[in-house]
Amino acid sequence: MAVAASGVERKSGLRIIGGRLRGRRLPVADRPGLRPTGDRLRETLFNWLAPSIAGSRCLDCFAGSGALGFEALSRGAARVVLIEQDRSVARQLQRNAETLQQLDDGGPPLGQVEVITDDALGRLTQPPPCPFDIVFLDPPFQADLLQQACLLLADNGWLAPNAMVYLEMAAATALPSLPPGWRLIRDKRAGQVRYGLARP
Repeated sequence: MAVAASGVERKSGLRIIGGRLRGRRLPVADRPGLRPTGDRLRETLFNWLAPSIAGSRCLDCFAGSGALGFEALSRGAARVVLIEQDRSVARQLQRNAETLQQLDDGGPPLGQVEVITDDALGRLTQPPPCPFDIVFLDPPFQADLLQQACLLLADNGWLAPNAMVYLEMAAATALPSLPPGWRLIRDKRAGQVRYGLARP
């Protein structure tokens, strides 16, 4: 997730916590409001997704640091698409994606990564490059974008059969109204964050 302003890379960076790239650190653009999903929350999320992540097609709609998309790549996703509207942040995502793609640890090739510089909601009004198995929705908390993003995913063919959609919001925020036929299969709070998984 990202909010625009000035800056350079965060010194702390981003650490991938599981899978083939575990322990690798990546620089993160310094932007006010850029809030990489924390390690413990990510660990819980990817434990939930463990049966489904290998070979999946993943979409990170408000990519920001790329924490969720790159974690999915590390854990065996076949394709990861990151959408980020801030050009500077998207450039850092592209650099990180290229760094990871060039790694050679003797194993099979990593999945494909694509970075799209665009407004996520605008992009979701268009036909998708493919239907996605897992979608991460972690928009700026104050922007109130989750409900609209879910509707666009449902209406415009972005979701594969049995897809799962990750939702992250401020803990004090009510869960947005989900599209007809969707159900919440996981729901948890951690500090100031509420997060869950929905299944159409």
